[in-house]
Amino acid sequence: MTPNVADVQPSSRLDRLSLAVAVTIMLACTLYPPLMTAPDGKADHALATALFIAMSVAFVRGVGFIPRRLVWRRMFSGWTCLGALALAGGLKFLH
Repeated sequence: MTPNVADVQPSSRLDRLSLAVAVTIMLACTLYPPLMTAPDGKADHALATALFIAMSVAFVRGVGFIPRRLVWRRMFSGWTCLGALALAGGLKFLH
């Protein structure tokens, strides 16, 4: 048996909350790009990166893909998405 691999195959069902979060971030960033700008009008790359990490994780989790390896499962978890969203909120608040 490979170490750090789940013993039981996880179910692959849609996670509606994660999918809703991903679509919301996608639509917000697409329809209102000034959301990701600094006060001086230049692109805020740190904020955009945090938002896109949260969106990517939420899409992966939302379509029902749950990795078997523990490291990938932790990387694509709801907690990672929440942490990236918290970071994005903190960065936006600092501006």
